[in-house]
Amino acid sequence: MKRRFLLIIVILFLTLVCREKENVIQKDYPIKPVPFTEVKLKDNFWLPRIETNLKVTIPFAFKKCEETGRIDNFAKAGGLMKGKFIGRRYNDSDVFKIMEGAAYSLSLHPDPELEKYMDDLISKIAAAQEEDGYLYTARTIDPKNPPPGAGKERWSNLGSSHELYNVGHMYEAAVAYYMATGKRNFLNIALKNADLICKVFGPNKRHGYPGHQEIEIGLVKLYRITGEEKYLKLAKFFLDERGRCKFKKQFSSTSPFSIYNQPWYMQAHKPVVEQREAVGHAVRATYMYSGMADVAALTGDKAYINAIDCIWDNVVSKKLYITGGIGARREGEAFGEDYELPNATAYNETCAAIGNVLWNHRLFLLHGDAKYIDVLERTLYNGLISGVSLSGDRFFYPNPLESDGKYKFNQGEATRKPWFDCACCPTNICRFLPSLPGYIYAYKNGIIYVNLFVQSEANIRIFNKKVQLIQRTNYPWNGRIKIIVNPEVPLDFEIRVRIPGWALGKPVPSDLYSFLDHAIEKPRLKMNSQIQPLHIVKGYAIIKRRWEKEDTIELELPMPVQRILANEKVKADRGKVAIQRGPLVYCFEGIDNGGKVLNRFIPDDMKFKVEFHPELLGGINVLIGESKKEKLIAIPYYAWSHRGVGEMAVWLPRK
Repeated sequence: MKRRFLLIIVILFLTLVCREKENVIQKDYPIKPVPFTEVKLKDNFWLPRIETNLKVTIPFAFKKCEETGRIDNFAKAGGLMKGKFIGRRYNDSDVFKIMEGAAYSLSLHPDPELEKYMDDLISKIAAAQEEDGYLYTARTIDPKNPPPGAGKERWSNLGSSHELYNVGHMYEAAVAYYMATGKRNFLNIALKNADLICKVFGPNKRHGYPGHQEIEIGLVKLYRITGEEKYLKLAKFFLDERGRCKFKKQFSSTSPFSIYNQPWYMQAHKPVVEQREAVGHAVRATYMYSGMADVAALTGDKAYINAIDCIWDNVVSKKLYITGGIGARREGEAFGEDYELPNATAYNETCAAIGNVLWNHRLFLLHGDAKYIDVLERTLYNGLISGVSLSGDRFFYPNPLESDGKYKFNQGEATRKPWFDCACCPTNICRFLPSLPGYIYAYKNGIIYVNLFVQSEANIRIFNKKVQLIQRTNYPWNGRIKIIVNPEVPLDFEIRVRIPGWALGKPVPSDLYSFLDHAIEKPRLKMNSQIQPLHIVKGYAIIKRRWEKEDTIELELPMPVQRILANEKVKADRGKVAIQRGPLVYCFEGIDNGGKVLNRFIPDDMKFKVEFHPELLGGINVLIGESKKEKLIAIPYYAWSHRGVGEMAVWLPRK
C-alpha cells in the first residue's frame, strides 16, 4: 500500500514538473521575426553591404585574428603549439563573433572552403577546452601568470575577467553554426562549458555576475536549442545577482581598471528590476536589456519588462543621438547625464549601436509597437553602418557627430582604422550584417508585420499556409514601396505596414528632437491601385482582408528635406539644426564645402535640392542647399570620412 502511494506521489510530481517545463518552453515573444534564412534580399542598398561583409570583412577579420595571435591562443591553450598568451583577456570573444557571422553567411551562401576553415578552428577551440569544460585561453595557457584583469584564479575577478562574456559569444556562435550546418562539433563545446558554469553558479552555489553582460543572451539561445531549463534559469540568476550580490571593489584608484570599482558602470548599482535609467557602459547596458527582454519573454516576468520599458523611455527621451548612437562619454564608453549629448567628443561606440538595434528589436517583439523599429531604423541607417567603410576593411570604434580633422577620436586616428587592439567593433559588424534580413518582417496569430523597407522576397507561414511577400523599393533614396502578396490559397489575415515616425512629423518617439517644419505631406496608401484611408495603430497601417495572389500594396512616403531641432536642454545643439531626408541623417564635410564646415551655418531660408550621384560613395543622394548668403553640400552621415581627413559636422548654427 505504501509503495503504491509513493508511486502515485512520484507520478504526480513528475507530471507537474513536465507540465511546468512545458509551460516555460511554450512562453516566448508574442511576435516572431521571420528568420533571415527565409528572406532573400534583392536590394541595391543592403545587399552589396552584406556581400562585402561575406567576401571582404569576415576573411579580413579572420586574417587579423591570425596575425594578432587571437587564433594561436587557442592552439597554445590546447597544447598544439608553444608560446605565451598574446593580447587582451577578452580576445577569445573576437574570434567567436566572427565565427557567428561566418555561420550566418553559410546559412545564406554554402561555402565548403569557409566551412572547412570553421571546422579546423573549432578543432583548436576543442583542444583549448579543459577537461571539465572550462574555456578561457587567457588562463589556460599559463594559469600562474594570467594577463592583467583576469584574476588569480577561476571566477575570482568576474567584474573584469570576461570569462563569462567570452563564452556567451561562443554560445551564440555555436548555435549559429549548428543551425547553419547541422553539425554538433561547436555546439558540444558550448554545452560542455555551459554545464560547468551551471554546476558552479546558482542560488545554493557560487554567487556573482559577469562584469560585461552577454552570457545571458547566449544561455537563452542554448535553452532554445536544447529545451534545458537550467540554461534559462542561469541567465536569470546572473541578471538577478546584480545589485543584490555584494559588490567587490577589485582595483586600486590608480589602476587603469579602476572604473570597474563603480557598480553603476556595469549596471550593478541596483537590482535590475529596480533600474529606471540607462547608466554605465553602453554596450554592457544594451546587452543586459536584451537579455532581460529574452528572459522576460520566456518566463513572463513583468517586473523585467517594466524596468526595460522605463529605461527605454529614459534613453529615447534624454540620451539618444540623432544618428541613433548611444553612449556620450569617452570615459568608460558610457551614458552621460540626461541631455548630455556633445558632438565632437561623442563616443557612440559601434558596438553600442548594434546593442541598441538588438534591444529595440526585442522590445518590438514584446509590444508590437512601431516606435521601437523607428529607433532601430534610425540607428541602423546612420550610427551603425557608419562604423564600417564601404570597402568593408576599415572601421570606426567611436562615431562622433563633429570632427575638426585633428582631434584623434578613433583610438589614435581621426579616420577609420583597419583594426584595433580592442577589436570588438569590427567583429561585431561581421556577425550583425548577415542577420539583417531577419529584422525586415515579423508575424503573429494571423498578422504579418512589414518593419523595414528593403527590396526582398520572404516566405511566411500564416495559419499553416505559405504566404510569399515580394517587396520592391529603392529605399532609402525614395519612399515608394510596393508589396506584392502571394498566398498559396486565398486567405484571411492582416498585414501591418510600418509608417515611420519621421513620415508622420516625429523624428523620434519623444520630445528630444522635433522637425522645424511641421507642415509635411502625408503618406499615401493604395490597395490594388485604390487609395485607402490610413488606419494607423501603434505606428502601423492596418490592412485586413482576404488575400489572393498578386494583391498589391503601394505605400508612398514623402521625403522632403527636413530640418531637425534638439530639445533646448541639449546644450550642444542649441541654436543649431541638423538635416534629414527619409531615414538618413546628413552631414557636411569639408571636402564638399571649400575645406571648412565648422564656421558655416544653415539659414532658415536655405532651399535644398536632391541629386543622385551614382558614382559617389557607392551611389548616394546629395543634398545641395542654397540661400543668398550660403551654399552647402551634404552627404549621408554613414558615408563620411571616405575621402581623406577633414572637418565634418551634423549640427550647424541656423544663422
